[in-house]
Parts: sequence; structure tokens; C-alpha cells
Amino acid sequence: MNIGLVFDPRPEQPDSGQCGHAQAVAEAVEALRLGLEVLGFEVDAVGSAKSLATALGKGQRWDLAFCIATGGTGTGREALVPALLDAHGVPYVFSDPLVMALCQSRPVCKRLVRDLGLPTPDFVLLRSEKDAAGLPLPYPVYAKPTDRGAARGLGRSAGRGARAADRKELAALCRALQKRLKEPVLVEEFLPGREFTVGVIGSGELARPLGVMETAGAGWQVAEGHRAAEYSAEGGLAAFQGNDLLDESANAPLNDSAAQEAVRLALDVWRGLGGRDAGLVRVRQNATGQACFLEASPLPGLHPQRSDLPRLCAMHGASYQDLLGMIVQSALERLPVDPNRERA
Repeated sequence: MNIGLVFDPRPEQPDSGQCGHAQAVAEAVEALRLGLEVLGFEVDAVGSAKSLATALGKGQRWDLAFCIATGGTGTGREALVPALLDAHGVPYVFSDPLVMALCQSRPVCKRLVRDLGLPTPDFVLLRSEKDAAGLPLPYPVYAKPTDRGAARGLGRSAGRGARAADRKELAALCRALQKRLKEPVLVEEFLPGREFTVGVIGSGELARPLGVMETAGAGWQVAEGHRAAEYSAEGGLAAFQGNDLLDESANAPLNDSAAQEAVRLALDVWRGLGGRDAGLVRVRQNATGQACFLEASPLPGLHPQRSDLPRLCAMHGASYQDLLGMIVQSALERLPVDPNRERA
């Protein structure tokens, strides 16, 4: 089976400090290519969305496309590649354009989750710092960009938001975010409880949890006895080598009642949104301990060391190739049954 791999090539930019990020993207692409080939697939490295559009226009097709491209601008950037593939009848891994776009917009996604009857923090949109004067939410609150991926390159805290204890702090946060991102600010009720990231594999009723980890404040810590998959440009994929990059999370055992509730909510959200194949759902407890939805990522990172989904996979005893196999198998289940087609 032939797989077209769509990704965002990132040129090295020494003067901008982006070399490390470009190297990480190159590592992720190479690890993904190698992992798919080890699983027995022929991999065609297509490149960016523009390269894909050119190839499709020339009549090139694949049995399946595997997209990790997140380039471009606007809330439709993750929807572009699946839309192109839909237009040309090429099946692909991960969610459809609608799910990609709605999950990119935090307020739109939260409204849909709320309409499903699932808990999510109360929120308002502030279009200027002056709007903070009439805020209907009690302090403290949390302020973050409305576009889930808009703050890439500004640091983790810029993307996930910041706590404001009063109107003055909120106005300052809004001013800073709007100056840099040129968009409204999402202001949420502050949730003081534990926060979890849940990995999900599969689609619809076949969706199941891959694992869950807990955000542990200053750093991620791996529970004793778990090791992370390591990627080496020279040696390829190595099975479970020690790795000190996992410094931002603690493995939450699935027999933990709070983790179990987070998993149940994440699965309800994933199925309600229509997520496919694999993704991440962030959940946080409110003041009474109830799990509440924060955001969903239907296009998860796949760097074998640095990305949350492979981390979760390693924490729970599965290899990086196991993860890729589960993702592709989920996508293959959507294809029409063809007795003449050999399935992987």
C-alpha cells in the first residue's frame, strides 16, 4: 500500500532562533517515514500543502494520505490538506476539514461541546482591553488566544493562556495578546483543579483511550518504570531508551478516579465532535472536582520524543510503530471493502 506523507518543510533560520524547531520537524518527518516503512508501507514524501496541490493537479494519487501539515495561517490551516484530499477522492488519516477547523477555534469548539451537554468552563470573548470592565465572570480568570494555534512560536504559556487575578491584570493580558495576535481574547472561568491530557485512538464508537497524563505545574515527570521511545537520525527508531525530555507531565494511573473521569469526558467530547483516528483532549477539574473540557487537538504532534501522543503511547507500553499502526488501521476501517485490495 502506498502512503503519501504531507508535511511542512521548515527551512533552517539561524538568525531567528528557529533552528531547533526546524530540526524537530525534520526528525518527526523522518521518524514517521521510517516507522511507516517498517510497518510495510511504501511512503511517498509529498511535502507541503502546495506540493500536494501540484501533485494532485498532475493526477498523482495514493492509497492513503498521512498528513501532519499545520502550516499557513487562519483557523482553516489544518483543514486545508483534508479538503484538498476530499476534493480529489484520496482517503486520508485524521479528522475531516470541519473537525479540524472547529477545533482550531476555541470558542466555537467550546460552544459545540456545551451544546452536547458536556461541561466546559464559562467564557466570554473580549475584543479590547476596555471590555474587561464589564466582565460577567468572577476573578480569577484565564485569558488565552481564541485561535488554538495562533501563539505558536510565542512560547507554551502564550498559547495556553495566563491567569488574571483582577481587572487590571486582565486588561494588561488582553492588551499584550491582542497586540501580538490581532484577535479577540478568550476569557474563561478559572479552574483550580488537576489538569489531564488524554490521548484518544479511533473514531466514533470504536474510539478508545490511549492513555492519560497529568500536567504537573513546573515540569512533566514520568512515572517510575515507564520509558520513552527514542529517535536517532543515525539509528532510526530504538525501542524504549531512557529520555530526559519528558519533563512536563506525570503519568496518571487509569485506576485514579479523577483520571478515569477525565478519560470518560474526553471520549464523549471526541465522539461528539466527530474526531477520527487519533487526537488529544485537555481536561481540567473545577472547584468541585468535576472534569471540564478545555480543548481538543485532532492533528496531534508525532515527534517520537517531544510530542504528547507518542509519550502517552510509550508510558503505557506501546512502541512508536504500534502507535502508527493503530492510527493507519483506524483510517483503513473507513475505506470501502474491496476484495481485490490487500489490507495492511
